[in-house]
Amino acid sequence: MRKEIILASNSPRRIYLLGQIGIDFKVVSPNVEEEGNSERRSPVDIVKSNALKKVQKVAEEYRNAIIIGADTVVVLDGEIIGKPKDERDAIRILKRLRDRYHFVFSGVAVMETPEEKVLTSVVRSKVKMRDYSDEEIERYVATGEPMDKAGAYGIQGKGALLVEKIEGDYYNIVGLPLVRLNSLLNRFGYSLL
Repeated sequence: MRKEIILASNSPRRIYLLGQIGIDFKVVSPNVEEEGNSERRSPVDIVKSNALKKVQKVAEEYRNAIIIGADTVVVLDGEIIGKPKDERDAIRILKRLRDRYHFVFSGVAVMETPEEKVLTSVVRSKVKMRDYSDEEIERYVATGEPMDKAGAYGIQGKGALLVEKIEGDYYNIVGLPLVRLNSLLNRFGYSLL
């Protein structure tokens, strides 16, 4: 019998991405405190650690499952850019990103219980924002879309109109690098195909 697959996330984007490939899974909120910007730790360490915390928390209750956790951050000039606090902060963030490259890091953790076997991985993508106007920023922020997203934009929505080009995994930028996730699941004997 196949183990239940659990997504340890509240992210609508991760739920959508996993759902669009047609697998059966359950969503469980991990309710963990995520580590944010840190001078002591790299973005790679932070996203890996946050993803791992999520699967470990959910594993406390689900003892016969494959648990998937992920965390995504936007990094500009070595600084993690989180979710905007309010509309003014979203405008400030988007002005900083304008006409520049930044990186998006996603950490993925997969745990099999009850064995508590864990695999983790980090994917990095590079994003170039176009030279959009202040008026475009204000119109975009007024949509409300950037308010729950690291870096104050969603590439899968209207935020795509702010992006000039990407290098790397599009799904990583959305929040769940599906190819890497499939690779990790394959090592547990599961496949998303």
